Amino acid sequence: MSDERSPGVPSGAGVGQPRGDGRGNRRDTAGQAVTTGAHPVTGGWVRAPLDGRDLRTAWLVIAPVTAIVISVNALTNLSDMPHIAPWEPWVWEISSAIAIMLAMPVPWLATALAPPDEAAAEGWRPKVRFVLIHLAALLGFSALHVAGFVVLRTVAYDLMHAGPYEFGDRFIYELRKDLISYATYVGIFWLIGYLRRRRDEPVRPVSFDIRDGARIIRAALPDIVAVSSAGNYVEFWLADGRRPLMRATLAAIEVELERFGFVRAHRSWLVNAGRVTGLRPDGSGDWTVELGPIEAPLSRRYPRALERLRSPG
Repeated sequence: MSDERSPGVPSGAGVGQPRGDGRGNRRDTAGQAVTTGAHPVTGGWVRAPLDGRDLRTAWLVIAPVTAIVISVNALTNLSDMPHIAPWEPWVWEISSAIAIMLAMPVPWLATALAPPDEAAAEGWRPKVRFVLIHLAALLGFSALHVAGFVVLRTVAYDLMHAGPYEFGDRFIYELRKDLISYATYVGIFWLIGYLRRRRDEPVRPVSFDIRDGARIIRAALPDIVAVSSAGNYVEFWLADGRRPLMRATLAAIEVELERFGFVRAHRSWLVNAGRVTGLRPDGSGDWTVELGPIEAPLSRRYPRALERLRSPG
């Protein structure tokens, strides 16, 4: 991979016996709908890895807002309930804030496992998965929040010799309030993660160096329509009709190109999502990817690839 200043990158290491220049035995496999596949591909929505920076950033964002809410609620309670001890509303609000901050890793984990993008994916499975994960996380979040502030308030009431703190049967009431907090935190975590990924995203290279024998072909990324496996080589399908070969494995090329819109649609094919002009079902869950005059197989074993290629943009 290179930008306008870099000289290029070495080719990946092939395995097995060399094919000479590989041109005499080239096979045109475009359009073949083969039903094998090996590795799942991330597409459509992105399930990013956990990053503790998102949790720390959320704490820093939410803490000052929480401090303001604590003050407003405590003063409001003192005004509305003049019969209570002056310290009580402060204990209620501070204990609730501490417990909810300690429970915040729950929506953070749930957002990483099932980001809001997943609910917008086609099909019912992603939507059901999204709902189940966040429903379980909401119940866990609310349970931790309630258990936490009950323990803290019990300790505070004992220290103030004010008798035992009684929570009663108000869990459903607290759950309704926690639903709003939970949804807000999921949105915050999703936005923080999105902005962080945009900030950390490397500058997109403008070209890729293809080592075709002794030659180096510097191809613009948008001009690489697809890449297919050809024995010990990979074959680049370029927009101008050229099909240079490079001694490398398709897996090595996938590592280089998957960040830039190339999708593993088949164990032997990578396709440039930006060049897709159509998708045609072939039966039994397999598809054909239309890339202008070029056609590539999309195996049913790569459902994420189908989601990615069917989603606009």
